[in-house]
Amino acid sequence: MALRHGRAVQALVAWAGGPLELLDDPPAECPAPLRSSLRAPEWTEAAADRAWADAAGRRILCPDSPGYPSLLRELADPPLALFVSGDAGLTDTPQIAIVGSRNPTAGGAATARDFARALARTGLAITSGLALGIDGEAHRGALEAGGTTVAVSASGPDRIYPAGHADLAGRIAERGALLTEYPPGFAPRRAHFPRRNRLISGLAFGVLVVEAGPRSGSLITARLAGEQGREVFAVPGSIHNPMARGCHRLIRQGAKLVETVDDILVELAPRLRGALAADRHDRHSEPDATAPLPSADCAQQELLDAMGYDPTAVDVLIERTGLTAEAVSSMLLALELQGYVGAFPGGRYARLRG
Repeated sequence: MALRHGRAVQALVAWAGGPLELLDDPPAECPAPLRSSLRAPEWTEAAADRAWADAAGRRILCPDSPGYPSLLRELADPPLALFVSGDAGLTDTPQIAIVGSRNPTAGGAATARDFARALARTGLAITSGLALGIDGEAHRGALEAGGTTVAVSASGPDRIYPAGHADLAGRIAERGALLTEYPPGFAPRRAHFPRRNRLISGLAFGVLVVEAGPRSGSLITARLAGEQGREVFAVPGSIHNPMARGCHRLIRQGAKLVETVDDILVELAPRLRGALAADRHDRHSEPDATAPLPSADCAQQELLDAMGYDPTAVDVLIERTGLTAEAVSSMLLALELQGYVGAFPGGRYARLRG
């Protein structure tokens, strides 16, 4: 019952002090039908939800559950429940959302895939909405890079939409996570998509928009991201491309113009470093020095070779490599996220492993 009444029940749960308290003593101010429903909830629905979650690789997360995404708790209307297929732990890891047109140009699709690959290699999870077009390319790019991806659905967990992405959804569930706030049996409806979009932006530190028409739903996601205090990024395009107009509008409104992955990493660096430090504090350990890591690219390897195992200042690394300050900063963040390097007092960095 509670999963199917949205903000009204969220307010009532907060007022009563918890869901069980609400069921035990519904407030007298409630309309009679709602009060009756609270006194005699539809347990058949709850049993069906529980039966879905009994299968391997499935979980239902509530706001007080361990592993519920901490960023979603910050929202004005966090989901009362999340139905997760796959690795539920990924939903509370550093993420960047990539969204855009359902009908992108070939160049736009390739751009989304390339950005997803590069960002996934830094250790970020790539979040999107499983839709046709840019969303699907973002998920595929992350998987191709050997990274992780989170897909947020506008339907119940047993109803993949669009149906043509059933295979992609299966791959995401195996190597990432599929999540929705809608219980089993719920078909996608028009009103579900804006609510889905608030979760896409809410889960991530930032939202990258790649090709969006002037009426694109991706602009809703970008607006929600701004309201939630997330960073908004947009890829510019040709003035002759109608699919670039939404991105150009976002840039005029203050979104960060993005040409390379470095533009994103430099902007997100403070939040990503904070999340990384908090994660290590929670685990009371440094990264496992024996764990395999993705191969660093040539520029990253050059930076590692110039660094050594003694803490080294950033300006020294710039001098040794001949790279720009922006490039060194973004690569240091990527290497830190992957566990190659550690930050030390005084803005210095050192290798943590070979």
